[in-house]
Amino acid sequence: MMDKELNSFLQKNKEWAASKLKLNSNYFTELSKGQNPSVLWIGCSDSRVPPNAITGTEPGDLFIHRNIANMVIKDDLNLLSVVDFSLNVLKVEHIVICGHYGCGGVVAAMSDQKIGIIDQWLMHIREDINANSELNDISDQDLRFKKAVEINTLAQVQKLTEIEMIREAKRNGQLLEIHAWVFDLSTGLIKDLN
Repeated sequence: MMDKELNSFLQKNKEWAASKLKLNSNYFTELSKGQNPSVLWIGCSDSRVPPNAITGTEPGDLFIHRNIANMVIKDDLNLLSVVDFSLNVLKVEHIVICGHYGCGGVVAAMSDQKIGIIDQWLMHIREDINANSELNDISDQDLRFKKAVEINTLAQVQKLTEIEMIREAKRNGQLLEIHAWVFDLSTGLIKDLN
């Protein structure tokens, strides 16, 4: 028997679909014809940071890739495939890398604790954080974690600009802007780091 919580999700899905049809009887017919988003969103997998909800966008508005701590790793084939598709098929004009304060991946990377297989992923964050001397001057732990999230987000933007397919798109004159944003769980607001 299916869990009550999962049944609740299915019921909420029916209610959501009905509400969309009430506003536009062709909503799903139009949605099923294809996608044409102008934005690739690279964000954290954290369940508290749903891209469409925090940006007030609809299905089809964002092409979304999520992973632990919104990382851009040059040999991550999943990420590279998403970037390639967004550039060469969807022709997105914006890429947003969105971190968030309170990111468990960043907090874990700042500790010396061994967690498991994720340590290999967090190693990349540790390298970026250790390479930045700004954190040494911050004694307040909360401010230090917030600054580390910002450093991580900006580092991912830098890494993205170093990927050859991004450079090629820009050389070929494709309109493309890359943005560093951080979502604040305590306010619901997004901070633009650019």
